[in-house]
Amino acid sequence: MSELSREAAGGSVAAVLGYGPTVRPPGFTTRVGAVWYRHMRVYTKNIFSNALPPFIEPLIFLAGIGLGLGAFITRMQGMPYIEFLATGLLATAAMFTSAFEMTFGTYIRLEFDKIYDGMLGTPLTAADLMLGEILWCGTKGAFFTACVMVVTTAFGALPFGWVWLAPLVGFGTGVMFAALALLVTTIVDNINNFNFFFSGLISPMFFFCGVVFPLSKLPDWLKPVAEILPLTHPVRLIRGINSGLEWINLWDFAYMLLFSGLVGWWAVARIRRRLID
Repeated sequence: MSELSREAAGGSVAAVLGYGPTVRPPGFTTRVGAVWYRHMRVYTKNIFSNALPPFIEPLIFLAGIGLGLGAFITRMQGMPYIEFLATGLLATAAMFTSAFEMTFGTYIRLEFDKIYDGMLGTPLTAADLMLGEILWCGTKGAFFTACVMVVTTAFGALPFGWVWLAPLVGFGTGVMFAALALLVTTIVDNINNFNFFFSGLISPMFFFCGVVFPLSKLPDWLKPVAEILPLTHPVRLIRGINSGLEWINLWDFAYMLLFSGLVGWWAVARIRRRLID
């Protein structure tokens, strides 16, 4: 990326910040919001191609898995199996989109396009950049969760009710997995190494965190492992919102806050050193 291109990348953020030689440096909220706004503008330039998959994918999955298994499994945890599966998909939609954005997307901006070089030429700090990215991933998580919720509700897989609060959990899920994915991004030295992250952690969580069958069906030795994995908690929280909250959902909410805060702090500290170097 040429120096002129880097200046253009940083200049677009500077324009949002309203920063100039006669203007005082913007506050923290404005700086982080400028990063979020930059990603939103880039994403919405191709809104049709970006927004169509989250509407189509749940239909394909529900048709291929839900309707097929639904012929053999009628109810699970007191609800129709198609509803059980749909509530799990609300959380996994946020997980996948956030994890992809904060691994491949962040790595490309960092190592190939050198977008961050231009952005750091503005009043933004490394922490501002990454917090803005994490919040953007949370927004995408809420958006994808809302898309899946609309589709599954429209086709009768989910009942109307408190499930409309699911995008709030989707936002938290997006933030949580953005923090985890950013930490992974600070560790890898090759973009192909992300395959280990997705094949070794993200994909197994889809099957062992209560999305397609209850945690109670896991072997006893595997249940504590499932409680450590982050996807378990938004899945259970969304099901609680849908069918009735329980005391364990307080633990799910606390887990998501603690995980996002601790892992996010660690990841931002690591990426700050990498950006400065």
